[in-house]
Amino acid sequence: MFLHNPELLELAATIAEDQRVGEGPKAPPVTARPGHEDARWNAITRQLDRLHHDHRHAVRMVDLDCGCGALLIAAAEYARSVGFLAIEAKGVGQSAAAIAQARAAASHCRDCAIGLEFVVGSHEEALQDEADFPADILLWHGQRENGPASDLAMALRAAGDCLITDAPGADAR
Repeated sequence: MFLHNPELLELAATIAEDQRVGEGPKAPPVTARPGHEDARWNAITRQLDRLHHDHRHAVRMVDLDCGCGALLIAAAEYARSVGFLAIEAKGVGQSAAAIAQARAAASHCRDCAIGLEFVVGSHEEALQDEADFPADILLWHGQRENGPASDLAMALRAAGDCLITDAPGADAR
């Protein structure tokens, strides 16, 4: 079961309403869980289900461009709902304002099995940090780098066991 945060949904509806002023009839209220509209959501849930099916009890996820954290928080809550006993989720972003929003949203998660961390940093720094203890799931907005000599490709391979991108036609590796 997903944790329901009515305050975030109400805030999203208010922002949407503010943007629609003078644009005709009101749109229906926001009912979707933030994060689920991301193109990577289905691949994330499939990978979490796969890991759980393989009798894993803990999972580490890293989002290299987490924005306001909605996708990573939703993924952590989903992991808990399918039975993971320890979830470590780290979001990295370059916008201090977005990271502040992510931290505020994470503060509403009261499940002690879920550890959420959001940091300001670059992709390069994050990939380097994760190489020592690769994540189970690495989320990335960029294209998958296929060239074996590419520094980025090597860094992505070293930082996570499963790379999930939102590039068209891409699936988890």
